[in-house]
Amino acid sequence: MSATTAELRPLLKRLKLGPMLDTLPERIALARRDELDYADFLQIVLADEVSRRDHGRLELRLRQAGFEQLCRLEDFDWSASIRLDRRLLDAACSLRFLDRREHVLLVGPVGVGKSFLAQALGYAAVRSGHSVRFVSADQYFRELAQARVDHSVEKAFRSFLAPDLLILDDLGLHRLSAQQSIDLYELIIGRHRSSSFVITSNRAVEEWLGLFDDPILGNSALDRLANASYQIVIEGESYRQRLSPHRALLEAQEGAD
Repeated sequence: MSATTAELRPLLKRLKLGPMLDTLPERIALARRDELDYADFLQIVLADEVSRRDHGRLELRLRQAGFEQLCRLEDFDWSASIRLDRRLLDAACSLRFLDRREHVLLVGPVGVGKSFLAQALGYAAVRSGHSVRFVSADQYFRELAQARVDHSVEKAFRSFLAPDLLILDDLGLHRLSAQQSIDLYELIIGRHRSSSFVITSNRAVEEWLGLFDDPILGNSALDRLANASYQIVIEGESYRQRLSPHRALLEAQEGAD
């Protein structure tokens, strides 16, 4: 470390610019080599710091989102044997639904890529500066049930209202209890027209009413949800089968033969 850098260390740390020390020596060398003036040198080191902070905020939002895996729209295997309305998906991928506080409902059989696409939309939303939370429907109900035991249900419920986008995965695996019906109703009502959902389900939207213990609650919640959403139906063979190492091995052997 040069004497100049050593002298700058306490000043940068006091200004909470300590990470700038990682690239400062090479930037000083660049400035000397290219005979940069003070303003150009300052612009370069500040641009480095802005880039570091932007990257740090992105990494933090990704961790807070709680994705099961990092999914990107460009990584989706469009050669898979699935069918969906690409116009609706492209509209959802534009993320304009977030600005309009609308929703995306992804429905279809097991394994056709609903959770992948939901998380890919979430990843794109994070990259665009939105706060996102990914949670399975069962986990949502479990967290609220535990919060009632801990007398922290209001705090827990607010945490599900806070994100710009809440991804509720695998809704409808089983019929809801009376309390779960209320919890889902209040979540939908609480986020309606104030923030957005992406919801995945193996059941068609028309079947969701039958999940509720109280059909009046169900009608009230689902009417709001369905009339402010893109409903994307995915049909076809299991997307997960294409990712199976067993299938990959068999296809490789067949190719060799």
